[in-house]
Amino acid sequence: MEHRLTRQEARRIAVRAQLLAAPRPADLLEVVRHLGLLQVDLTAAVAPSADLVCWTRLGSRYDPAALDGLLDERSLVEYQGVIRPAEDLALFREDMADWPGRGPLRDWEEDLRDWFETNDVCRDDILGHLRSEGPTPARDLPDTCVLPWRSSGWNNGRNVQRMLDLMERRGEVAVSAREGRERLWDLAHRVHPDGEVVPAEDARAARDERRLRALGIARSKGPYCGVEALDAGQAGEPAVIEGVRGTWRVDPERLGQPFRGRAALLSPLDRLVVDRKRMAEIFEFDYQLEMYKPVGQRRWGYWAMPILYGDRLVGKLDATADQAAGVLRVHAVHEDEPFNARVRDAVDREARDLARWLDLELVLA
Repeated sequence: MEHRLTRQEARRIAVRAQLLAAPRPADLLEVVRHLGLLQVDLTAAVAPSADLVCWTRLGSRYDPAALDGLLDERSLVEYQGVIRPAEDLALFREDMADWPGRGPLRDWEEDLRDWFETNDVCRDDILGHLRSEGPTPARDLPDTCVLPWRSSGWNNGRNVQRMLDLMERRGEVAVSAREGRERLWDLAHRVHPDGEVVPAEDARAARDERRLRALGIARSKGPYCGVEALDAGQAGEPAVIEGVRGTWRVDPERLGQPFRGRAALLSPLDRLVVDRKRMAEIFEFDYQLEMYKPVGQRRWGYWAMPILYGDRLVGKLDATADQAAGVLRVHAVHEDEPFNARVRDAVDREARDLARWLDLELVLA
């Protein structure tokens, strides 16, 4: 059965699935288990993205120390730059064993394999160091690569970090903890929980189902996008959205549910908006993360936070947390359309709650 949805119905499905409707959830671990992942990005213009995502769902009851505690006790683990429920690692183990991939490899996958194999001595040296010394930052691990890593980006020459990234994908090393912004690496079997190995095809289907449960509605097929896909494969049921081209997949459990919206200030990396194509098609929202743009080319700000009200994305909040001065400085509230009094009051309450959670004074610049 193919479901026919209006844009509003699609938006409400997405908002509910992302735990951004009322009432708020109450349990941090269950929130992360439902969302499936928290992207690790330590940009702290306001707060690290993972913390913002949790605050947006839980409100000021959220304590970042609680997230650290779940990582320390291994209920959550960091894998490939995202925080995941530890039990979900079972869905990646066969991919780890088959790295860099099954069947014909893409050219870039062959390049990775060749570079990795050429530098096998460095891999052995890193494993030996971790085996004897335990958790270690990348800067203290031996760089014995015979072929340097070459790229046009910021990874150029970062041999040890690139080797660790690939060893992590192979399930050989893992992030044990963080000291400030720095990751500590250890042997994976000391960090990752023991567990079953789910066959690759079953694991892929299970990941698609988890992703659709968290997103509510997603494309059935999308471009390759690295660590976490944006599409849902064949999970759920087919749907079409009025005024939007193509076929979608919808979580049938989200259909026909009552909707009670609220206001929310979103991290630019929040899963409601991180798929910019879906965001533009369903929410008809114009937005880009502008932190990499020159100041003069920014329309909304360095870390402007999308503003959700009900089932619409209605604007952007440009704010900076100045810890030294003890203030959350709001530079601008960009209204896509003029806010009425109800929207303005709701957005103001969220901004004040954000300042309270950060233990800062709210200041309008």
